[in-house]
Amino acid sequence: MADPSLNPAAPHHLPAFITAPGETDVLMLIMVLILIGAVLGFGVLFLRLHTLPERIAHRGHKLQFEIVAVLGLIALFTHMHIFWVIGLMLALVDLPDFGTPLNRIAGSTEKMAGLKPGEGFVDIPPDEMAATQQSEAAGAPPEAEDAARQAAGRAAFPAKPEIVPTRQKELGHA
Repeated sequence: MADPSLNPAAPHHLPAFITAPGETDVLMLIMVLILIGAVLGFGVLFLRLHTLPERIAHRGHKLQFEIVAVLGLIALFTHMHIFWVIGLMLALVDLPDFGTPLNRIAGSTEKMAGLKPGEGFVDIPPDEMAATQQSEAAGAPPEAEDAARQAAGRAAFPAKPEIVPTRQKELGHA
């Protein structure tokens, strides 16, 4: 008596991965799980590799980090790998710090001019800048312009900064 579910043309001993009609295909479920894991693993690996320049630049300066991050985003969305390579090279190079010495020079210059720290920076509004440029073009004297600024309540630059005497050491006489 033959099994009615088997095809008469099928061999009597079928491999284990062939399932009977109506049963769950275990091999297919295992392969689906492996495929999902492989896709997720590849995605995580790709994104970790893609953010490598940003992680390297994170220890550096803020501006350098932001430039590398923007290059990484451009590379991600445009699929142009040259941006990623440029970001990686920029992350690997330590940029010199020009800001600190320049700030120290500015602070020393303000101190020599007799100004308090940060007092030498004056932000000129755009409308006043345009008025200054127009008066210079018209040939107005700078004294009249300074008087107009002082009347408007804004500080004017002095024509000539005052010289602040430095402390001199007392010379001891023997």
